[in-house]
Amino acid sequence: MLVDGAPRVACVTPARRVAGRTVTTVDGLPDEERRAWGDAFCSTGASQCGFCTPGIVLRLAALRAKGSTDVDGALLAHLCRCTGWRTIGEAFEAYGVDGGPRDLEAASRRAAIEGGVPQRVAPDVALGGGGFADDTAPVDALVAVPDGRGGWAVGETLTDARQAAGKVQGRRTTAALQHTLGVPEGDWDVTLRTTWVEPAYLELDASWCAPGREPATPLANGGAFGGKVASEAPAVARRLADEHGRAVRVLLSREDTVRLGPKRAPIAAGAGADGTGVVRVARTEGLADAVRAFAPGLTVEEVDVAGPPTSSALRAAGWAEAHVLLSGATGTTRAVRSPSGAVAEAEVADDLVRVRVSCGDALDDVVLRSYCIGATHMALGWVWSEGIAVDEAGDPHDLTIRSFGILRAREMPAVEVEIDHGGGEPVNGSDAVFAAVAAAAWIGEGCAQDWPTRRNK
Repeated sequence: MLVDGAPRVACVTPARRVAGRTVTTVDGLPDEERRAWGDAFCSTGASQCGFCTPGIVLRLAALRAKGSTDVDGALLAHLCRCTGWRTIGEAFEAYGVDGGPRDLEAASRRAAIEGGVPQRVAPDVALGGGGFADDTAPVDALVAVPDGRGGWAVGETLTDARQAAGKVQGRRTTAALQHTLGVPEGDWDVTLRTTWVEPAYLELDASWCAPGREPATPLANGGAFGGKVASEAPAVARRLADEHGRAVRVLLSREDTVRLGPKRAPIAAGAGADGTGVVRVARTEGLADAVRAFAPGLTVEEVDVAGPPTSSALRAAGWAEAHVLLSGATGTTRAVRSPSGAVAEAEVADDLVRVRVSCGDALDDVVLRSYCIGATHMALGWVWSEGIAVDEAGDPHDLTIRSFGILRAREMPAVEVEIDHGGGEPVNGSDAVFAAVAAAAWIGEGCAQDWPTRRNK
């Protein structure tokens, strides 16, 4: 929001600090300016789900108003998990420029293929119009939040529910990241250990339901990288609505999603250049099958480990790890063919990443490029910086968005995306890019055994 024209982060600004001052949200911008920002973000692919962009639009509007061009500096107070930042800078430059005609229906189709759920591409999405689970909840609905004891605290308001739950604000821990699994014994050409990784979607799990009705989906205008596939929010909303005889909103905080939501499973593995190896992994339904289907020469050992939930529904889970491991064993950034049939290659340097992708009919280059840059950002973070501290009892200690190690705008290199326009049935391409970039980034780090490779540098 803007407070007397200056940008402020709304979620950490107490209402008492803005008493008697002028507060402007994105809807309060002049119509012409608001439309120009929506057009700029849409024309450059700077918005995907659209959850974080209303605040970013206001930040850029304030930056432009004072005549500055330091977009990366302005974005230090923000996080966009989808886009990889580069397209947001392009949107700043594209403000007021006519992007020309475009088939937004085709763009939406490509976004749905990449995001895994129905998704809409339009200028108003960047302005908060994508539609989110909590948007249409009745104002008089009860509110339910996790009570920290396996149940749910219910109140007339969010404040009431959180007080009943005894919610304590999450913190960033000083504990070090742990690599829970030991590397399998063997004469390997390369070894790899990863830790727990938070998918870190920005729109937290939410749903609402009226008695006897269907609950709102927590997926809304984005797929959360597979992190909400098994979200319990809709089922809880339906059960509590029937129990209380009133509409109920179910809302998870950031701390709740870290404690309860699925993580990328840690692995410890060794492989040889001949394609054989052993992957030891925290037991995760479907993950072993994904590894074996992609790389039959790898043996999978599933281990019971104390820790947060894990999921094979997360982006490229299992087969991306297999591709990384085998690429490292041969020392080559070879092309990867994903289970969907997409093919991707990548070259990674500190200041530039080059990506080539072939995934059938592109449908819309802007959207496909945006998703490929976003996948590049996530892959670099996975290798270089991301992870959460989990103690011996399996409890996560990093409970804030800033503690996950996600690359900030200033840390993100430029990305060049080359799209193969050979045609064919359109398939997901960004997952293949994710795997290709991760492999290239790891080889660039000399195949250092422990990820993230740069967390303490």
